[in-house]
Amino acid sequence: MGDYDVKFAPLAERMRQAGMPQLAIETLGLYFSRLLAGESGEIAESELEPVTGLPDAEQLDDECAVIGRQALSKTVLIKLNGGLGTSMGLERAKSLLVVKEGLTFLDIIARQTLAAKVPLLLMNSFTTSKDSLALLDNYPELTNFGLPRDFLQHKIPKIYRKTLLPVTYPAASELEWCPPGHGDLYPALVTSGVLEALRSAGYRYAFVSNADNLGAVLDPTILGYFVREQLPFMMEVADRTKADRKGGHLARRRSNGGLLLREAAQCPISEQNAFQDIERYRYFNTNSLWLDLVALEKKMADCSNLLELPLICNRKPVDPRDPDSTPVLQLETAMGAAIGVFAKAQALRVPRRRFAPVKTTDDLLAVRSDAYLLKEDYTVTLVSDAGKGPVVSLDPLFYRLVDDFEQHFPVGVPSLVECESLQVKGDITFSRRISIKGRVKLANDGLQSLILPAGLTISADVKKEFV
Repeated sequence: MGDYDVKFAPLAERMRQAGMPQLAIETLGLYFSRLLAGESGEIAESELEPVTGLPDAEQLDDECAVIGRQALSKTVLIKLNGGLGTSMGLERAKSLLVVKEGLTFLDIIARQTLAAKVPLLLMNSFTTSKDSLALLDNYPELTNFGLPRDFLQHKIPKIYRKTLLPVTYPAASELEWCPPGHGDLYPALVTSGVLEALRSAGYRYAFVSNADNLGAVLDPTILGYFVREQLPFMMEVADRTKADRKGGHLARRRSNGGLLLREAAQCPISEQNAFQDIERYRYFNTNSLWLDLVALEKKMADCSNLLELPLICNRKPVDPRDPDSTPVLQLETAMGAAIGVFAKAQALRVPRRRFAPVKTTDDLLAVRSDAYLLKEDYTVTLVSDAGKGPVVSLDPLFYRLVDDFEQHFPVGVPSLVECESLQVKGDITFSRRISIKGRVKLANDGLQSLILPAGLTISADVKKEFV
């Protein structure tokens, strides 16, 4: 046996014992072999050129809208729903968190789907499937046209950095596993039989987005553009701001001019300044994608279902809540990286209103506030015509976990419709009818919790300190 066979065998056996399909094992083997060959997953600045111009969703014509409406009957909506929101202290699917007017993410997604009259498929994890499907039972009219309501992403072992053996962690055995990144979408569609089922039922197009991004709705005009241009793959990107500088950005390969996605974990540490240069790299990946299922089916068949995406080698502690726990490797891929795999793949610039994710309680406060509007068709959009929401920064010592967050906003969140930025430091509880306007910093440096009085308005370029 060769070196690869010997070192990969324990990982393969661990996956077989967990009931993972052969394709999932082979996919991990592909990336493990690249790790053994010395591949770090890094993409150097010298390999890249910036993207200087893209088609713009706000300039698409009426013809696209007509074509898109005609294509809706061949289109499905796929939501990535595997996240638990552990960084916010959640133990269930993040999509079950109440986000707007008493509705959870999944409530709003279900209602958006009913308005669009298309099937909804969730890519769940083993820990999110049961609860998420139970919530969808509240929508019996969501028949899904005979298609399954979900399919499961795979799981892979975390790997010891020194030995490259699968991690054992008896104190919490579930922490021995990790998802292989959302690039697992493609093999999961195959192993679940969902790709075959979609094609057999006559579906041609899929719109894929994160369950925590309520701005990502199925837009017939964008669909029409995708169909008219006969694209195999399209990524929605938005203009980068300072708030997006650490997220994955779009670039071109200097060698062939092809588009690619570079994530922060793929950037050499010495080149982080260039990575975060929002003037050089103007567009970031919203993680909303359009797929031609015929093109995907052919591509997967041509590569024996092993779609080679760029490796992301994440170095983390085995317990994400304990930075001093055992160092491990997580071998991941990004689904947006497929933009570099499909010939004729394209990116489309979209307005900021199509990007309203909730990754932290900072985001949750902004989206719950009146700066975002839940419309009659259950789309969630920015109220501001400028296309920018408030930038919120809450003290992680007091607001990072959802339970703590709720205690500090016991009667609702403040008005942020006229807020440009809000920074909160220290232990501050908000009463009802509080308005924040302009750029505001609030600080409580005292040892006692501070309760802001009801009806308070704090305006424009104010730094308010309390002791």
